[in-house]
Amino acid sequence: MSDLQQQVQDAIDGLVASGAERGLQVAVYRDGELLVDAVAGVADAETGRALTGDTPIYSSSTGKSLTSAVVHVLAERGVLEYDAPIADVWPEFAAHGKGRATLRQVLDFSVGLPAVPADTTPEDLVDWEKITAALADAEPWWEPGTKIGYHPQTFGYLVGEVVRRATGRRISQVLAEEVAGPLGIADEVFFGVPAEHLSRVAKLEAAGPPIDLDQLEAMMPTFFKIAPRAVQLSPELCNRADFLGADIPAGGTVTARGVAKVYAALLGPVDGVRLISPERLKEVSQVSSQGVDEIFSYPTQYGLGYNLARPVATPPPGPIIGWPGAGGSLADADLGTGTALAITKVSFSPGDYTTVGVVSDIVTKALA
Repeated sequence: MSDLQQQVQDAIDGLVASGAERGLQVAVYRDGELLVDAVAGVADAETGRALTGDTPIYSSSTGKSLTSAVVHVLAERGVLEYDAPIADVWPEFAAHGKGRATLRQVLDFSVGLPAVPADTTPEDLVDWEKITAALADAEPWWEPGTKIGYHPQTFGYLVGEVVRRATGRRISQVLAEEVAGPLGIADEVFFGVPAEHLSRVAKLEAAGPPIDLDQLEAMMPTFFKIAPRAVQLSPELCNRADFLGADIPAGGTVTARGVAKVYAALLGPVDGVRLISPERLKEVSQVSSQGVDEIFSYPTQYGLGYNLARPVATPPPGPIIGWPGAGGSLADADLGTGTALAITKVSFSPGDYTTVGVVSDIVTKALA
């Protein structure tokens, strides 16, 4: 066992033993080599089922890592063009002045469609045709390309429908055939989890004190306009079989090892597979949009389909492309060191990246 593997294993064992976490997976790749594959705790507290390295965990926006990877693989092959109008492949999308909106604007969160309909229910979220039809007919909040604002749920439907229109295949099928299959991780990274794999998925549980939604809405009124209470992420929603089984590619069900391998293959070859060229990696990791976020009112910036920071006190110098998840998960790539890091969690701790910080500090120091 390597020193880094031991350090990470000791750290996550301690987090589980202390009660801070219920179950954790950590994976680290560097230059195409798996350096860390560490697991601690349980996948289901009620049954005591052990968490293993191949247990998929629903990891909310960390799953956007897969969505963006699919886009860039298809762009590499000439199937998609970032700056082509979306309406070229999805004609209905041109409604209400969106005819010139582009895939690039979806990827960098400037397209202006951050909200699902206000009356959206959990049952609606799993109805692909209903949500995508609503987005095609939606009036943008701003002229596409002129402002920036996070699209927590709509990002996946927008990208996924462009992929479906361009390829004739659902994005889950493209993920399996063009990304996960070649990398040997088709049973570790999912949008819609096939029925035969649902029993393998970890059961999320709430962590920390109950959230006062009235107080939270008073603090973040715009967020509640784009993500109605009925469909905001919670362990109850994310554990539902219909939710896990549906294509909702603003999130994903993944192992840390699987999603880290996707990032590693964006950085360079892994087991003989490289997903995109060095030139495209450079393009997608550049700042594509920046400004004050219309949803959260703080300065932000995005690459093409990626956040460009790690939510920890002392991030590595980077540059970074990746995605934290609302429940405290993370997957990203540090282009400066050629390192891919992923952390998945059974405890759903909204906005709490304490565990990410602990692991990040260990990995950053060891690989500096």
